[in-house]
Amino acid sequence: MKYFFSLSCLIIIYLTALGFNNETKKFDASPVVAEKVKSLLSEMTLEEKVGQMTLITIEAVSEQQGTKDQHHVLDDKKLEEAIKKYQVGSIINVFDVSHEIDYWHEIINKIQNFAVNETRLKIPVLYGIDAIHGATYTKGSTLFPQGINMAATWNRKLVEKIGEITSYETRASGITWNFYPVMDIGRQPLWPRLWETYGEDVYLASQIGSSYIKGAQGNNIGAPDKLATCLKHYVGYSFPVNGRDRTPSWISERMLREYFLPTFEAGISAGAPSVMVNSGEVDGIPTHSDYHLLTEILRGELNFKGIVVSDWEDIKRLYTRDKIAETPKEAVRIAVLAGVDMSMVPKDYSFYEYLLELAKEGSVPIRRIDEAVTRILTVKMELGLFENPFPDPEMKKKLACDEFTNVNLNAARESIVLTKNENNVLPLTKKVKVLVTGPTANMLSVMNGGWTITWQGNEESLYPKEKNTVLEAIREKIGLENVSYVEGCSFDKDINIVDAVKEAKGNDVVVLCLGEPAYCEGEGNITDLTLNSVQLELAKRIMATGKPVVLVMLEGRPRIISSIVDGAGAVLTAFLPGMEGGNALADIIFGDYSPVGKLSVTYPKYTNGNTTYDYKPIESFEPNVYDPQWAFGYGLSYTTFGYSNLKIDKAEMKEDEELSISVDVTNTGNIASEEVVQLYLSDLYGSVSRPNKQLKGFDRISLNPGETKTVSFKINKEHLSFIGRENKRIVEPGEFEVTVNTLKEKFVLK
Repeated sequence: MKYFFSLSCLIIIYLTALGFNNETKKFDASPVVAEKVKSLLSEMTLEEKVGQMTLITIEAVSEQQGTKDQHHVLDDKKLEEAIKKYQVGSIINVFDVSHEIDYWHEIINKIQNFAVNETRLKIPVLYGIDAIHGATYTKGSTLFPQGINMAATWNRKLVEKIGEITSYETRASGITWNFYPVMDIGRQPLWPRLWETYGEDVYLASQIGSSYIKGAQGNNIGAPDKLATCLKHYVGYSFPVNGRDRTPSWISERMLREYFLPTFEAGISAGAPSVMVNSGEVDGIPTHSDYHLLTEILRGELNFKGIVVSDWEDIKRLYTRDKIAETPKEAVRIAVLAGVDMSMVPKDYSFYEYLLELAKEGSVPIRRIDEAVTRILTVKMELGLFENPFPDPEMKKKLACDEFTNVNLNAARESIVLTKNENNVLPLTKKVKVLVTGPTANMLSVMNGGWTITWQGNEESLYPKEKNTVLEAIREKIGLENVSYVEGCSFDKDINIVDAVKEAKGNDVVVLCLGEPAYCEGEGNITDLTLNSVQLELAKRIMATGKPVVLVMLEGRPRIISSIVDGAGAVLTAFLPGMEGGNALADIIFGDYSPVGKLSVTYPKYTNGNTTYDYKPIESFEPNVYDPQWAFGYGLSYTTFGYSNLKIDKAEMKEDEELSISVDVTNTGNIASEEVVQLYLSDLYGSVSRPNKQLKGFDRISLNPGETKTVSFKINKEHLSFIGRENKRIVEPGEFEVTVNTLKEKFVLK
């Protein structure tokens, strides 16, 4: 027998089971704001309404772009045209380099002065930015580890704090709308935006993303230090079949509901007031044209009340790229009727002109425009922009303060995963002689990735000189006289590998830093996940010297390194640990910090071995085998932990009951550290093939040497739910298995 629930009730119950409670709520207008919006809407002309739905980039109102050699300049005449003639409601972006906070104030003040002093209804502009790992386009801001790293901390409170700091520094810059968090689930390692995600698991990504939103928004997005978040990229964008950015995803609706929608459900439940649309297509339908996804599911099922904004130029692309519209005007009609409220045009006013024509001729109903504008005005009012749209100059005093920097350093430390430590090579004594080599050893960009200072994040000359690369941090840690450096190779070219090998022979240990250059979006497309051959050659020749090698991987996705892993004494999988990544790595390498990170993605061993941890039975049935380099949730420490006494309070569970689970965890080593205790559930038989196991709970605990703590979890039937054959969430009775570490217990749901 199967148990079915009404959709709205089941979503609430399911999200509660995932750990979301009444501390946060879905975004909606307060009664006071709703009345104000209704009144304002009644005064607006059609032109003013369409203007609110138009989103342009700052490039459209600029005299010259900013580069490393010239300063950006706004064009007052273009700005006046945008706001007074076209009544543009929102502006985004930089053009093309991060700004000083005082210049941001100049920009925002000028824009808002035009909006509130030179227009009839004095509607402020909503300004948006991609502040995805801190205030990425404000010079001197605190830039944190990227999303894939923050998920590897498994630390809800830390992520919440990072949301708070990012909001503070972004709001201090005068910007109130952040295109983050990325709630796409990272299950395709080739995809160049994997590092922006919170990993491959539904539960972990939902928890981490919701924690970020809680910190970024609090209970009031209109507070002086809070802002509006935007969930990206609804939905299915992250699973392109060929691994390249903005290419087709082939995802059935059942799979979409099982793996890709729940993270967005979680973000909506946490209160995100805006959603950005997937730039690609799902099952042959470009998402910007998909009424089923954008209206029937997002509005009808998930009850989302906020703004749906297009991604960059994607309404135009329904005509130019996707070929589902015969004219640009038809593309606008399709997208707006599908459910897009705001068009990131972004460089002209074509959307405004076409939508105005469509409305006047009746092809787009006025009620649809009113619906969209109501949502936009609601967000602006809830943000407090009508009361004060201007930056607070006092807030800049805390930009990148010591408190924020310390949080950043701790985040970097917690996000780095020790994936190999043969014969306890690490930590190193501070008295050793060390060769540091490899293309990522002396660069800051490789620890930050895209959306850092520039879009691609690869302009090394613009990075702050006071921050430490890995090389600089190691020199600072053990003294310049104990550290030698030879670059060895670039990412694709032999520079001086012979010299690096020669230098290795005269040192006690080699810290070998490999990985990827910074990249973003399609610029990071690759056809082979294997690390570049020249880096592998450097590694093999260094390892052939017989010196102990500490391999540090700085990368946006797990590049295949199986040919060199055996030759490394230790491996630190660091991904993109941010501006404090160099210091964090030095702290771990030399034992000032015991690593606690756990992988948020499966690290594959083979180019065609991209199997996630929650694989299906058929994926491990002979001759198939799950054989990753390192599994999701894996990570070593400088101490050891013992698990015992896994208990469940009942062998049979009725559908209206909770099951209590407890396990004892002991620090069996010699140093104090933290452990991430992970709870997995397996549905042993189901009407749909069920995953090998699924994460359903986790907790971080601190333990002194010899100390034991009991960790408890509770599960109910909603934790056991899944999407059945009819594409609805169901619960089926039967046998289940609980796994914590290597311990297992079974129970039956009656």
